[in-house]
Amino acid sequence: MDITLQILRQSHRNIPPELKVYRLSVPESTTILDCLNQIKWQQDGSLAFRKNCRNTICGSCAITINGRSALACKENVGSEIKRLQDIDPDSHNEPVLAIAPLKNMPIIKDLVVDMQGFWDNLEKVEPYVSTASRAIPEREFLQTPAERAQLNQTGNCILCGACYSECNAVAVNPKFAGPHALAKAQRMVVDSRDNNTDQRLENYHDPEFGVWACTRCYQCNSVCPQEVAPMDQITQIKGALLQQKDPKEHRTVRHRKTLINLVKDGGWIDERRFAFLVMGLQGVSEIFPLGWRMLTHGKLPISFEASPGATEVKGLIEQVESLIESGSDNPVK
Repeated sequence: MDITLQILRQSHRNIPPELKVYRLSVPESTTILDCLNQIKWQQDGSLAFRKNCRNTICGSCAITINGRSALACKENVGSEIKRLQDIDPDSHNEPVLAIAPLKNMPIIKDLVVDMQGFWDNLEKVEPYVSTASRAIPEREFLQTPAERAQLNQTGNCILCGACYSECNAVAVNPKFAGPHALAKAQRMVVDSRDNNTDQRLENYHDPEFGVWACTRCYQCNSVCPQEVAPMDQITQIKGALLQQKDPKEHRTVRHRKTLINLVKDGGWIDERRFAFLVMGLQGVSEIFPLGWRMLTHGKLPISFEASPGATEVKGLIEQVESLIESGSDNPVK
């Protein structure tokens, strides 16, 4: 079939990018990486992109395909065209695939990005068993099958950068660790061989670097090629922090626990009480201007009525809390 690839190219990071158009005739089963190879080998040898295993293992070939971060070796022409047609069923023109570099990282050339910040953030979470834990020369570490099973999902991460590219929190907060790093962080929190959990959680509690900076957009879950579900792993760390931290001392923890308690009481949030319970008396001056504008514009409810099914909602929350307290695996799910 005949297709058009529109590739966003940039010869140097200080030069504005430009769109280059290439036309190919390929079978529907052709991967996007094979299309890039064909362009490089037959049309334009100057095209720069990364690749290695060609088998969804190394993560090197992650790029942006029609606006979403993905592995070029995993996505093929047929499935991508079907995805576009599902979005726009009325489109009958020659298929056009828009190819661009990963987002949230500086461009080196064409589809090659500078991933130094990505790797630096991974190093900051120390994604390895602590040195003190490893200082046991007499014997190897032993784990039960259940303990090992807790590491499987996050262990599938191939560090391709797709989640980091899509992360809205990274886009607005360069200090945020990123979903890749925090997914690896969760792996260490549950690793029975590590004895540094308290210090790790303190690091992940940082309001700018840690889990509370996540915007919960689920983009990382959506694009992860290995189903690591970084958003779910971040939620697990939040759960551990909620069990550990005193809400009187930490606003982020107080925010989450207040939200849960208000939903338990009424099925949804009583906005009249929420801000005051989170901010406390010392925060009244901080929230008063916004509260006054909401009140004068009719955005702040005067009264509160519990939602239908509030009793059932309370029961569900209490069941989840009971599972967390009992130490059940994956209580969030």
